[in-house]
Amino acid sequence: MKSELYTKLVQHLLSKNKNNEGFTLIELLMVFILIGILSAIALPSFLSQAAKAQQSEAKMYIGAVNRAQQAYRMENTLFTDSLDTLQISIPVSTNNYSYSLTADSNKAIITATANDTAALKGFNGGVTVISYGLTLAVACQTAGPEANNPITTPSLTSIGVACTGTMSNMD
Repeated sequence: MKSELYTKLVQHLLSKNKNNEGFTLIELLMVFILIGILSAIALPSFLSQAAKAQQSEAKMYIGAVNRAQQAYRMENTLFTDSLDTLQISIPVSTNNYSYSLTADSNKAIITATANDTAALKGFNGGVTVISYGLTLAVACQTAGPEANNPITTPSLTSIGVACTGTMSNMD
């Protein structure tokens, strides 16, 4: 009797598994909804990280030009308006930013203008001479994407340096 009951149970289980193969429409719908919700949460975070990576190029270049201008002035008693003269291998234009440099005997300003102004911040920086031939530098960034926050020239005087307008010191 036991073997007959066991045989019927096994047959019942085998026949039941064949009828219940696959997923129901509700189960598939729930999986697609969960994937949609997760991607809606992750995509903005991913895009913001991509913009931060592109902006780090400009931050690095602004700092490098400021330091190079200070070193150049120590050797030549003036600033230069040529990136090539600084010999730091910074291009005038990259995929993300275009760089411009202006200078006179007392101050130098570097500006990084975003090629995609709707997504990237604008950056600038400057170096000025204060008393006794010492120099001060500043590095600034716009509050948000450059399209809505124009780049303004930093204040470079013999008593100090500061970002102006909607610009703030780089983090």
